[in-house]
Formats: sequence, C-alpha cells, structure tokens
Amino acid sequence: MKISDLVSLSFENLRRRKGRTVLTVIGVVIGTCAIVVMVSLGIAMNEGFDEMLAQWGDLTQIQVYLQGSSGSSEALKLDDAAITTFSELENVTVATPIYTSPYLNIKVVAGKKDRYQMQYAQIVGVYAKAIEALEYELISGEYLPEKAASESGKVQVLIGENAGYSFYDTKRKGDKAYRWQGQTDAAGELLEPFVNISSDVMTIHNASTEKDAKPFDYDMNVVGVLKSDYSKGYYTDGGIIMDLNVLKRLEKEYIKANAIKDTNADSYNQVIVKATDVDTVEAVEQAIKDMGYGTYSMSSQRESMQQQSQMIQMVLGGLGAVSLFVAALSIANTMTMAIYERTREIGVMKVLGCELGKIRSMFLFEAAMIGLIGGLAGIAISYALSFVLNYFGPRLMASGLLNFLSMYGSYGSKLSVIPIWLSVSAVIFATFIGVVSGIAPANRAVKISALEAIRHE
Repeated sequence: MKISDLVSLSFENLRRRKGRTVLTVIGVVIGTCAIVVMVSLGIAMNEGFDEMLAQWGDLTQIQVYLQGSSGSSEALKLDDAAITTFSELENVTVATPIYTSPYLNIKVVAGKKDRYQMQYAQIVGVYAKAIEALEYELISGEYLPEKAASESGKVQVLIGENAGYSFYDTKRKGDKAYRWQGQTDAAGELLEPFVNISSDVMTIHNASTEKDAKPFDYDMNVVGVLKSDYSKGYYTDGGIIMDLNVLKRLEKEYIKANAIKDTNADSYNQVIVKATDVDTVEAVEQAIKDMGYGTYSMSSQRESMQQQSQMIQMVLGGLGAVSLFVAALSIANTMTMAIYERTREIGVMKVLGCELGKIRSMFLFEAAMIGLIGGLAGIAISYALSFVLNYFGPRLMASGLLNFLSMYGSYGSKLSVIPIWLSVSAVIFATFIGVVSGIAPANRAVKISALEAIRHE
C-alpha cells in the first residue's frame, strides 16, 4: 500500500462517518480552545507585569550600593575603580554614578539683574558617555560630549524639560511670583515659564548666605533638553545633568572657595549598572553581589511576578488539559468503534497481504487527522475568542461586569495574548494526542485474526 493510498483511504473512512468524526473533532476543538485561551490569559498577565515594571523604571538597570551592615563592606568602596570593575563585567553596557554633591549650595539665575531664580537647583553628575546608553530621551539638542567643556566660566549641561517652572520672579509677590505646569491666564491660555531654558542665559551662583561666601559663577550652556521621564530619574523633569568630571571639578572649586572640609573621600552613594538586556540582569546582579555590594533591580520584582504568572498559567492550562483529556477518550472511543465496524475490511486487507504496519498506520493516521483538524479549528476559534476578550473585556470591566478578569486587565493592555509558538504547540499537541489515543485501537486492529475477521458480519 502506497502512502498516497493510505492517506486517501484514511480520509475516505473519516468522510464516511461524518457525524461521528465531527463530534469527535468538536471535542478536540473544545480542549484546544480551553488550553490556548487559558494559557493566553497567563501570557497576557506576564506581559502586563513587564509593562507595569517598565513604567516604574528601566528593567535592565541595577542600582548598586554599599551594605553598611556587612562586615566586608567596610573594606569596599563605591568609587571610580569599583565602577570600572562593574563596566568590565560580561553583559554590562555601561556603569555610572548618579552623583549629587553634598557640598554645593548653589542657585540658578536668569534675566536682567538676576530677576528669575531657581533655588536649590537639582544638579546631577553622570559620566557623559553613559547618558545616551541610559536611554535618556531628548526633546531638542544633543547629548553631552564625552569631554564636556567648562572653560571660560561656562559649563555644558542637559536640562529637564520642565526646569523653567522652577524659576520664580523676585520682583513679584505671592502666587504671581510663580508659574507652574498647566497654569492658564484669564483667557484660558497656557502660561509659559518665566525662563526659556533653551534660549535664555542661565548662570550658576553661590547660594550661601554666609558673610565670607566667595563668588561662584558659571554660565550654563544648554546643549540638550531632556524629556520628562520619572522612571529614568526625577532630574529628567526639572533637574540639570552635568558630566560627572565637570561637576566634581566645580565641587572642588566650591569647597576651596568656601573653606569646606571634604569628608566624601571620592565615594558615591548611588551607582547605576545597565545590563545588555533583561535576561542578563540576574547574572550581572549576582556577580556584583559576589563582590560584596548590595544591589536592587526590577529583576527580583519581575521574577516573583513571573512565578505568580507561571503558577496561574499552570492552573489554567491544567483546566484546559482536562478538556483535551476528555477529547482523547473520545478519539479512542471513535477509533475503537471504527475497528468493530471495519473488522471484515481489516480481514480482507490481511488476506491480500497488506503489512500489519500499514494497517496500524492507517488507524493512527486517522486518529492524527482528527487531532490535527481539531487543533487547527481550535486555534482559529481561540484567536477569535482572544479578539473578543481584548476588545470587549475592558469595556465590560469598566461597566462592572467581568470583574473576575480585573487581575489581568489591571496589569497590561491586553487580556489575552496568543503568540505563534503557542499556536504551533497547540496544533502539534492536539495531533500528538490524536496519535496516542489511536495507538490502543490500532494495536487491537492488527491483532484481529484474518479468518475471523472475514467471517465477521
């Protein structure tokens, strides 16, 4: 018997028993739908966790700090040498301090006779080469050059897009002295800040009120305006970013001018290490911990959330598997009934010299086709159900219905996600279930005596 004959004969046998075949396929469809849709809910939740964590901060960033309670941490320093070590680790894109000087007491002024002032300016020092790698988004301008200049009383800086609202008017009183984001005039028009951070001249001044405070003046050269993104840092909204080396040089000048005792000893309180991708964060974090440093990243949060999601996926997938198990029993029953009905046919095939393997293959192929057809139909219906859930689910939850799905919708933008791998796996699994369900009936068929089969009515 040729393979083409085997295939055509199997299809013909399924077609002749359309009613029973359709009912069996429906069982497989229900089982496949149950598994795919249930698992898709868990996948959507998992993606929702990542969306939520991404809003909190960069999933590839690791915060490094000294563990004060650790005995070994006393010998450790979070200094430039340590940062160089971090940057040389495998799967690390960049490492940089996020440095705010504990000594600088400065203000930023603008306008004629320093009319507009920003008290308690938030100035942060970062390695210039790390700024772009940390994915700070620019509204205008460009990133700091790696060798940022601070000659001739000027410093190059990046500034947060809403920093202009931090200036107040020293010649006005009360609320009129301030502008805030979203403020409107009597006509409902938005009020711009007093200072245009992109074009106005802004100068750093010594804000100390001590009588012997020395002059400290640097004009700011704004090379770029940062888009506000608190997940990247508060300073992207209203702060000022300088090259770390420039900031430290200004700090030393300020310390010297004001006779301040430096006790910082070139150590940093916060260091950011960026891994190449989310999957490498855990390994990089563990390598840093092995050095004796403390770390924090979204990876631990993500891991616990993924474990929760995986447990839910297993439970939901298990419920769907029960339906597919019932479908498997239905396939086995259908194939067993087919053997009883075709006993005489089996006997004729044996008498004509058909190999036992071919007879077995015929029944296994029929069972596989039931699983395959059911799997394909189940995937098609699963995509339709997924679309319905994603389209109508949020609307029904907003109206108070389907509240039991709120645990999914509250985390991500979709309730159900069916990736390609799930579709392919479901079809393969359904086909496999069909084959497994047909093994016992197929073996029963080849064991039937040829003579008894021919005499069978």
